[in-house]
This record gives sequence, C-alpha cells and structure tokens, in this order.
Amino acid sequence: MINCIIVDDEPLALDIIESYIRKTPFLNLVARCSGVAEAMKQMERNDVQLLFLDIQMPDVTGLDFSQTLSSRIKVVFTTAFEQYALEGFKVNALGYLLKPFSYKEFLEVANRAKEWFDLVSKSNFQEGIKEDSLFVKSEYKIIKIAFDEINYIEGLKDYVKFHLVGKERPILSLMSLKVLEENLPQKKFMRVHRSFIVNLDKIETIQRNEIIFGRVTIPVAEKYKEQFQEYVKSKSFE
Repeated sequence: MINCIIVDDEPLALDIIESYIRKTPFLNLVARCSGVAEAMKQMERNDVQLLFLDIQMPDVTGLDFSQTLSSRIKVVFTTAFEQYALEGFKVNALGYLLKPFSYKEFLEVANRAKEWFDLVSKSNFQEGIKEDSLFVKSEYKIIKIAFDEINYIEGLKDYVKFHLVGKERPILSLMSLKVLEENLPQKKFMRVHRSFIVNLDKIETIQRNEIIFGRVTIPVAEKYKEQFQEYVKSKSFE
C-alpha cells in the first residue's frame, strides 16, 4: 500500500484524482491539499511516499516544491501545461499526467510507481538480511530478529506476523510474504501455505499434514505438500 497526497489548487482536479486513487487498490489517500503549506503539514504528521502534484500553483510551483522533498518521497506531476513535461523529468518524477487525463492514463502511472516502490522495498529487505538475522520495521522502530527466534511467519494481506519463540505477542511488519519467501535462507525456512512460512528447525510435531506449534496448527497446503514431504523424508529414518 502506497500512502499518497494530492496537491492541487483546483477543487475539480482534487475531486477527480481522489476518485482515481480510491479506485486503485494499492493506493491509500492520506490527504488532499490545496497548496504546498497544507501539504507540508500533512507530511509532518503522516508517512507519505507519493505526491500527485500540480505544477502551476499560486504560492510555490510544484517543480520548486519537489526539489525540497526527501529522496524517498516520489512525485507524479499533474498539469494542464505540456511544456512542463521535460522539467518534470529533470527532477526525477515517477510520472507526468497532462490534464485532462483518464483513469487508464492515471493507472499506468500508478502501476509504474508501484513497481518502483516494490523494487525499493525488496532491495531494502535484502540489505537488512544478515547471515543469522534480519531487520524489520515495526511500530516506528527497526527491530533485529534472529532466525533462531522465529517459529513461523504468518501473512496477513499487506502485513506479516513474526511468531517468536517464548513470545506471546508477534512482531507485525508491513511487507510481503512473497518477498520473505524469496529472500530467507531456503535451508532454514519453507513456505507450506499461502499464509505461512515455517522455521524448519523449530518443527517438533507433524500430524496429518499439519504442523503443530504449541496450541497453533498450521496446515500444509496441497501446493506445498510434495516439497514438505520430501524434506521430512530426508530427515527420517526408515
């Protein structure tokens, strides 16, 4: 989910872009702002990743404002003036929408933004993985989790829960279970269900294609059954 803000001094433009954002599942509208000052206040209060930013505004131009932003905040320029396209790309905009634009045009740019944020998220996650641990963001903190602490990992839409040894409360982090599966060491972790990755070293009881962690039972889905059974067979004595 990408947190975004609309900045435009035209009420009709704000309404149209808001309607487009609300139709797009991976965009979360944090605020709609009629000027730069209002946008700056919202960005102080919220974790904003993407701006849909008009260029021609009465107080400060969108181009000038974009150059004051942190490099982690990306911009899609929206304007009625085609001559600003080149200037927009000079400041590393993710996209440029010429008014009036359709939802199809908006979605093309939004998908481009999603691809960029997905790549950054995966890159940051890979950098955070060490030989025996990983770092995750949770509740405005960065927490180090040793692999040996993890019993299993549960996927919940855009979040994952790290269920740890001896801890009743899991650690919740905004990330993809798919990205975890691709980057965790395969000798130690295995996906057994669309919602679960298990630490193979922590498995003690298996019953009827289910893995039991204390009072929690994790099903082994049909898609992953053969791979899991091969692993169990490799560790068994006939």
